[in-house]
Amino acid sequence: MSNIEHVKIRHRGMYWDIAADIYFPPNFDDSKKYPTIVVAHPIGSCKEQTSGEIYSAQLAEQGFVTLAFDASFQGESGGEPRSTEDPTLRVEDFRHVADYLVTLPYVDAERIGLIGMCGGGGYAINAVMTERRYKAVATITGANYGRVLREAEGSVHAVIAKLEQIGAQRTAEARGEDYLVDPGLPSSLEEAAEWGITDVDILGATEYYKTDRGAKPNGVNLTLRSRQSVAYGWDAFHLAEELLTQPLMVIVGDIPGGFGAYRDGHEIIRRARSEKKELVVIKDWSHYDLYDKDEPVAQAMAKLTPFFTNNL
Repeated sequence: MSNIEHVKIRHRGMYWDIAADIYFPPNFDDSKKYPTIVVAHPIGSCKEQTSGEIYSAQLAEQGFVTLAFDASFQGESGGEPRSTEDPTLRVEDFRHVADYLVTLPYVDAERIGLIGMCGGGGYAINAVMTERRYKAVATITGANYGRVLREAEGSVHAVIAKLEQIGAQRTAEARGEDYLVDPGLPSSLEEAAEWGITDVDILGATEYYKTDRGAKPNGVNLTLRSRQSVAYGWDAFHLAEELLTQPLMVIVGDIPGGFGAYRDGHEIIRRARSEKKELVVIKDWSHYDLYDKDEPVAQAMAKLTPFFTNNL
């Protein structure tokens, strides 16, 4: 069989399908049971980018079955309106993916792990607190999306003003006006320079998503304005001191940027109740370097492989 299988997972609670790619290890034997790792993509990304073509593919080479999926409302997955980024629904996706995996004869249901990347890392942390079928969790430059949004506004007064705007936009749409979609990034590095952007994370994201380096048709980096209110009031790490007990690995680059993954990584390691937890700091590399650049990815893989081998 091919080393990749494209599947559709029925989202049983919401009546649409989640699109996913399953990566198989070399010499795969469907009569055996394998430890399996789900890899969640960053916000604005898709399964064909770093979560699938880099980390899922490389972990499969190490003997794991891996699955990269498109979030609901995004990529090839179903759900309307498109480009909805709702943390509660993103977390619910993990439960439906687990429902699917435990039906596959070659998946060892007692050895399922989870990796989340960037905003997907915050979602993964939040999900495993209450979805105990995931036995170990890792994040790669993981970020707490609620904190990112709140900090971007600059003050609590600005956050409240944004929520008022979101409410007004939702009212307008309910009365028949068009959806308002926010672009997540400058359209090019040249536009970023024109805007005077110097932050390493925004520049890294623009290079990854808006050039041939990482651009894919479904990696659109668009967010529906009227569906953002939940995220402004959401905290990925809520109750981590009580409910986050699975083995945990947090991987960050040591060049911090505006998205705050470096700080978030230190915070969740400090707060997690997990007895087994490790913070891995990749020296001299930044957030988006960990998406696809050979050296930092190799350093991350050198940690991820034994972590999941030992904990699944």
